[in-house]
Amino acid sequence: MKIFCIGRNYIDHAKELNNPVPKQPMIFMKPPTAMLRDGKPFYYPDFSKEVHYEGELVVKIAKNGKNIGLEFAKSYYNELTIGIDFTARDIQRRLKEKGHPWEIAKGFDFSAVIGKWIDFTDAMKSSDIDFSLEKNGDIVQKGNSKDMIFLIDDIIVYISKYFKLQIGDVIFTGTPAGVGEIKVGDVLNGFIGEDNLMHCEIR
Repeated sequence: MKIFCIGRNYIDHAKELNNPVPKQPMIFMKPPTAMLRDGKPFYYPDFSKEVHYEGELVVKIAKNGKNIGLEFAKSYYNELTIGIDFTARDIQRRLKEKGHPWEIAKGFDFSAVIGKWIDFTDAMKSSDIDFSLEKNGDIVQKGNSKDMIFLIDDIIVYISKYFKLQIGDVIFTGTPAGVGEIKVGDVLNGFIGEDNLMHCEIR
């Protein structure tokens, strides 16, 4: 199982971090040990003093594929949820300044929160999808799939040029504006529409 992540896939988020808007999908990966499921708590790591939440739509791959054509992309995913890409921002900042890879800032254990999966129907794939993230009962991020720079089908096509997609792989599709810091004691909830699909307590 592979965890693919798309960076800077919403213009407003790229701007809030003073990053350039990409001209093609920016891909990074997290190891399987990064996954945090079933509403389990996130324990604040001792190596960072500035961990940020990044709420994202997440899709699950339904069949194996390589060099997938755009006209077939929709048949390669069938489940959807909301997740969090936890980022050790202080570490990421230092790594970027030195031109080093981001893995320890993005791929550390339990940094990829996965909510409850729902069926990603053909009707849903043809419509806009609202999602939001709450921290301590207040909405901190709101997004809509139509605002992605690279849509899900385009992401599938691009990733499959370089990596064979396999059943069970997941793709974090990028975060909208509103990312921010977490503290011990915070409670995060993720919604698609009105459905609460993700709960994560920070300990």
